Amino acid sequence: MEVFWYILIAIVVAVFFILDGYDFGAGIIHLFFAKTEKDKEVITKSAGLFWDSNEVWLVAGGGMLFMAFPTFYASVFSGFYLPLIIVLWLMVFRAIGLEFRSQFHYQMWKDIWDKSFGVSSLLLALFFGIALGNIVRGVNLGSVQNGIATQEAHFFFLPLWNSSFSPLTDHPGVIDWFTIIIGIISVITLAIHGANWIILKTNASINEQLKILIFRLNIALAILTLFSLMIWQIVKPNSLDNFFDKPYLVVFPIIYFTGLIGLFFIRKFKNENQGFIFSSLVILGGITSSLASLFPVILSSTNKINQSLTIYNTAADEYGLSVALIWGIIGVILIGIYFVIQKKLMAGKIDKMDYGH
Repeated sequence: MEVFWYILIAIVVAVFFILDGYDFGAGIIHLFFAKTEKDKEVITKSAGLFWDSNEVWLVAGGGMLFMAFPTFYASVFSGFYLPLIIVLWLMVFRAIGLEFRSQFHYQMWKDIWDKSFGVSSLLLALFFGIALGNIVRGVNLGSVQNGIATQEAHFFFLPLWNSSFSPLTDHPGVIDWFTIIIGIISVITLAIHGANWIILKTNASINEQLKILIFRLNIALAILTLFSLMIWQIVKPNSLDNFFDKPYLVVFPIIYFTGLIGLFFIRKFKNENQGFIFSSLVILGGITSSLASLFPVILSSTNKINQSLTIYNTAADEYGLSVALIWGIIGVILIGIYFVIQKKLMAGKIDKMDYGH
């Protein structure tokens, strides 16, 4: 039952980052590359018409996590309290940036909320990548000092950074040179994804330029991917053991590299869906590869005193999981119906659709 819930939550989280990921990416593109009012309006619209339905998947993932793995939920929501509050405020400002932009037709008003949308999207992409970096790096569970745990085995609390800015210390912060690199990879990945979404859903004047941008960003992504794999071995020497012990897990890195290689042909694609599919594969493959490298661990312990949190030692009891199964399936079906209806209503190019007026 624990494995089932783990897979289901992983799917929901991956769907969230594929869907809301293009909103973050559209915000990044809007911030740096949208120059004309028409382009700004349609790019805002490409995110604004979808962001609220996309974030339903995040709420669903959080709810399922609470139902299935309450100990893990309690641990990470207290340990990552500071970055979670930052993420919450960034989501608020991204949303109001989208919703407020067109309420008044004054340039200064639009500029303020354009920056709110763009900067919040950029920082959200960065912080979600940093969060993934923390998961794969591990944390000091139990806040062990001098070989003695100062808290319960599944509790921890991280400052935003420490004085050394290093992931190799006994007391790492949320932000260090390793998690920053993962955060930059996240920003580039979602910028590519957002650019593909803009190409797919709009007739923006910068669409052809975005194809060139995607190609260049993909070169940077490929280099950073290889670099991150090397430094990951420094931060966590046994990080790839799962792929050798369970060779079938290699399917997840294959998904990632299929998407990565496919994006190099972005300028030759005739069908606008192709670029979006390949960037979705990069996101899907990246998330699932990271989770597969840890399985069954879901949060590593950087000390030897307290064991890592796994799907087995953080799960609810068997009765709770079985009861939650019924409501979980009902919830996923309802979300799926909502998603299908919304996508059908918003099918095709959105340039002439009304939003924010």
